[in-house]
Amino acid sequence: MRLADLSHIIEHQMITYPGLPGPDIGEHLSFDASHDHYAAGTEFAIGRISMVANTGTYLDTPAHRFRDGYDLSALSLQRCADLPAILIDAVGAIGAAAFAGVAVTGSAVLLRTGWDRHWGTERYGDPTHPYLTEAGAQALVEGGATLVGIDSVNIDDTTSGERPAHTVLLAAGIPIVEHLTGLADLPRRGARFTAVPPPVRGLATFPVRAFASVPSD
Repeated sequence: MRLADLSHIIEHQMITYPGLPGPDIGEHLSFDASHDHYAAGTEFAIGRISMVANTGTYLDTPAHRFRDGYDLSALSLQRCADLPAILIDAVGAIGAAAFAGVAVTGSAVLLRTGWDRHWGTERYGDPTHPYLTEAGAQALVEGGATLVGIDSVNIDDTTSGERPAHTVLLAAGIPIVEHLTGLADLPRRGARFTAVPPPVRGLATFPVRAFASVPSD
């Protein structure tokens, strides 16, 4: 097996989503300042980060959309770790037809649009980005998908204030991973997908180190 990294690197002040601030990364304790706390020759650095939860490649739980939805502290590992991955190649509006004849039960369905090539540019947030339609989301719910991910700026159409894909998937308890990258390195079938956030009580969304284990040829 080989491991494929599917997360964007988080950097100081980078923009993930238009209108949201970038993370502030710095030091809580520097190597030099730590000399007052440790023996001669022993030093440590303690970093700090201040950021919105929707930073980098992240996972949404139902609490992102619904007041009574479960949050990160209640996210089962069975929902986000070592899942069989199904890659769907699609662009534009991704409807139910994209999943016709595809058995998605118990799987992480990853929408491979190639939009991650625009990461770090103004084009990435363009409202013409690929997205999952309401009918497409409903097909995944009915098919029994365990998790849904996409390599686009949003899983929903952002030309209006409605968010049907988030609504349908999160209402069914299906977590969503957005801003994936590197899906081109994965086969359509056979990989195992993991995207685990920390169990933070009171937060609905958090960055993940998403990766896939891929069988060797």
